[in-house]
Amino acid sequence: MTPDERRASGSLSLVFAARMLGLFLVLPVFALEAARYPGGGDPVLVGLAMGIYGLTQGLLQIPYGMASDRFGRKRVILLGLAVFAAGSFLAAAADSVWWLIVGRSLQGAGAVSAAVTALLADQTRDQVRTKAMALVGASIGLMFAVSLVASPVVARWIGLSGLFALTGVLALACMAVVAWWTPPEPAAHANPPKGRLAEVLRYAPLLRLNVGVFVLHAVQLAMWVALPGLLVQAGLDKDSHWMVYLPAITAAVAVMAATLFPLERRGYLRAVFLASIGLLLLAQLGFAVLAGQPAVWPLGLVLFVFFIGFNVLEATQPSLASRLAPAHARGAALGVYNTLQSLGFFAGGAVGGWLAKHVGDAGLFAACAGALLLWLVVAWPMRAPGRSPSPEEVLADEARAT
Repeated sequence: MTPDERRASGSLSLVFAARMLGLFLVLPVFALEAARYPGGGDPVLVGLAMGIYGLTQGLLQIPYGMASDRFGRKRVILLGLAVFAAGSFLAAAADSVWWLIVGRSLQGAGAVSAAVTALLADQTRDQVRTKAMALVGASIGLMFAVSLVASPVVARWIGLSGLFALTGVLALACMAVVAWWTPPEPAAHANPPKGRLAEVLRYAPLLRLNVGVFVLHAVQLAMWVALPGLLVQAGLDKDSHWMVYLPAITAAVAVMAATLFPLERRGYLRAVFLASIGLLLLAQLGFAVLAGQPAVWPLGLVLFVFFIGFNVLEATQPSLASRLAPAHARGAALGVYNTLQSLGFFAGGAVGGWLAKHVGDAGLFAACAGALLLWLVVAWPMRAPGRSPSPEEVLADEARAT
């Protein structure tokens, strides 16, 4: 990477990481802590409070993405982060599950993922973009691991309201990073023509990715409606859940780093992509089997398998979406992509809560497995972009160009 590419990747990864840390800190303890609020005894309301963030994100990702095509990425990102911070502080002040729902919905209205991803795509070349997106994915994965370890401890100190307040402070810090560290956006993308949404919606390769990102994040959130309870049933106190989460996600990140980039350079990206969906499917079937008689170590092993597939897909899907999207409509295309991601969060929380209430944990995981099987069928015809050049080939091309 060039110095500007490293600076863009580092700063925007930090924005993603800090913002997602605030969200992830809430996730492992939300279902347990929300029960203390008026209305918190209803799993449907708790699931709605978890997932409503994704609904408002989904409604606004396309407008934010298209606005970033029209008015510039940084302006839109700063506006969205301010709205996200306001929602975090409102949730911190909530005194019932209904006010948690309102605060979470306002958090979701700060829908900047498409604009941030588009800005990173603008500032990186195709041959290093997967690496840049993987840095984002790895930072998100790392924050997820940190949150799983820290969340129960921090929640015990400051409670759920304190976690939301911390989320708001992190959002304000992200605004400072975007304003003063992230490189200026390319002039060619400061005020391009408005993205052509119809063109984006008709493009089959992008449609497959949009289906995939919806299923991926619906499954991610739905499984967390049930997984903390399974670990408690297995005899692991909630303050000790990090003993399962941290080794699983750390080992999975190491596996991703050792396999994804070499296999991509050799032209096996499609095979890795489909195999990762298969790993998620196997993990959900494993959770469904274990739901009847949960045990700590088998749950940890299945979670490790899940995180391998999840981390690879988190790195490759946004990279593929940015590479397949037309440059003049990249914000719009990534807006659609992130809309489906956000709607997946909403569906996972809302439907996951309903499934847990009416068909139990095993039924919830079986439904997740069914959704992943459907995604595998939809993704099977995909064709990945050509092999990414090695660093030596990039240097040789640059030498010939000069």
